Parts: sequence; structure tokens; C-alpha cells
Amino acid sequence: MSAPALNRRNARRRRSGGAFSGPLARICLGWLALVALLAVLGPMITPFDATEGNIVDRYLPASAEHWLGTDQAGRDLFTRLAVGARSTILAALAVAGLTVLIGGTLALVAVWFGGRVDGAITRFLDFLFSFPNLLLAVLAVAVFGAGVETAVVAMAIGFSPYTARVIRSVARERNLAYVKSAELQGISGLVITFRHVLPNVKQQILTGASINFGYAMIDLAALSFLGFGVQPPDADWGLMVSSGQASLLAGYPQESIFAGTCIVLTVAALGYLGEQLGGRRAAGRA
Repeated sequence: MSAPALNRRNARRRRSGGAFSGPLARICLGWLALVALLAVLGPMITPFDATEGNIVDRYLPASAEHWLGTDQAGRDLFTRLAVGARSTILAALAVAGLTVLIGGTLALVAVWFGGRVDGAITRFLDFLFSFPNLLLAVLAVAVFGAGVETAVVAMAIGFSPYTARVIRSVARERNLAYVKSAELQGISGLVITFRHVLPNVKQQILTGASINFGYAMIDLAALSFLGFGVQPPDADWGLMVSSGQASLLAGYPQESIFAGTCIVLTVAALGYLGEQLGGRRAAGRA
């Protein structure tokens, strides 16, 4: 078989298989779908309050009434896990979205104007690179007070250099012939950016966003674990790992194990699917 024919056949296989082909990718997608359903429907189907419990019901085992048992305060663990999934996912989504917005804007401005503007933005991004994301979030919380909103904004700023670097390297398509042709036709720079340049870098944006989503989940969980993120008695996976420490020492590890397992599996699934997106882009260019 000739090389062109082989390339066409491989291209058809990639298109038919989609971005996430293979059993492991389907397992990851299934887990993420399950987590999404838990976050959306879980609080609706449970009769318990995630923040209030009865000390008499502490450390109850799994039963028909309490599917996963109760914690040290008598709160239903399934309810807290479901509500915690919602708060954890929404916060991580906010970080990923703000990261794309901030990093993408800086990258496109740097590429479009070039010169001193490009140099100034590059130096600013290098400055942000010197701060670990978690440290930046802790500093922001120390200045503005503990809370998930402060942590989300600080982490988005901390993650933005990575996104900006990726988008900036690809957005150099501004110098390609089709962009020059559009400029000669009198099309404005804003229209060229959103109609021509951005569609060609969307794969990189999606890949970076999925990976940032996973990293954001880890850092947000760490902040809640340290007491800087979501505050008790609200439910959050990281906070559940932290509050479950005392129960773990008392011989009731369920809370920490359930929340920690959810964090690990969700981050692993996001990371794998993000690599699949990046691999598909590389294969498409080959």
C-alpha cells in the first residue's frame, strides 16, 4: 500500500475513533459522567442536609438509610460527597475558565502587537512563573481572607502563564499567509483573531483547560485541607479529607477514603483525557 493511501486510511481511523477511543478513555469518560451526575442529582435524591447532623448518629455504617454511613458529626457521607462534588467541580471549572481567559488574552495581545508589548507581557509571565500556584493562593488568602473565591482568582492568575505560553506559540499563525491575506482585504484584527486564529488554536486551548482543571482540583483540595479554601461546615472533597483525619485515627477511615479516592480518580481521568487530546492533535499533524 502506498504512503498516501496509508495516511488516508489512518486518518479515517482517527476520525472514526474520535478523540477518546480505547477502553481506558471510555472508562475515564464514564467516571467523569458519574461524577457529574453525582454533583447534579445527588443532592436532589438524598433527604439529608450536608452541613447538619445528629451526634447520636455519628459513625453509623452503610445502610439503606445512609448509603455510605455517617461522619463524626452524624452527617450523611453520601450527601456530603455529592454536595462536595458540586462545589469542587464548579470551583475547578472556574479556575480553568479564568485561566483560559487571562492566559489567552495575554497571549493574543502579545502576538498581535509584538515589540515592546510582547516583551512586557513575556516578562510579566516570567514573573508569575517564579511563584508556585499553591503559594500564590496561600498569599492571596492571607491578604484577602480565606474563601474559595479568593483561591479561584489567585489560582487562575497562577496558571495563566502556562496557558499563555502554549497559546502564544500557536497563535503565531498571525504571520501565516491566510492572516496576511485577510489583513490585505481590510478585515479588522479583532475579526481575524476570533474568526480565523482562535479556531486554529482551540485544540490547544481545550487540552490546556482539561489539564488545568485537574491541577486546580488538586490545589483547591490542598487549600481546603489546610483550612484556606472551603470553610466548615460546608462540604468539599478536600475539606472532607481533612475533617476525616480524626475519624481515621479513631478507626473510621470512610470519609477520608471516599473523598480522597474521588479526587485521585477524577484528576487521573482528566489528565489522561487531556493527553489524548494532545496526542490526537499531534497525530493529525503527522
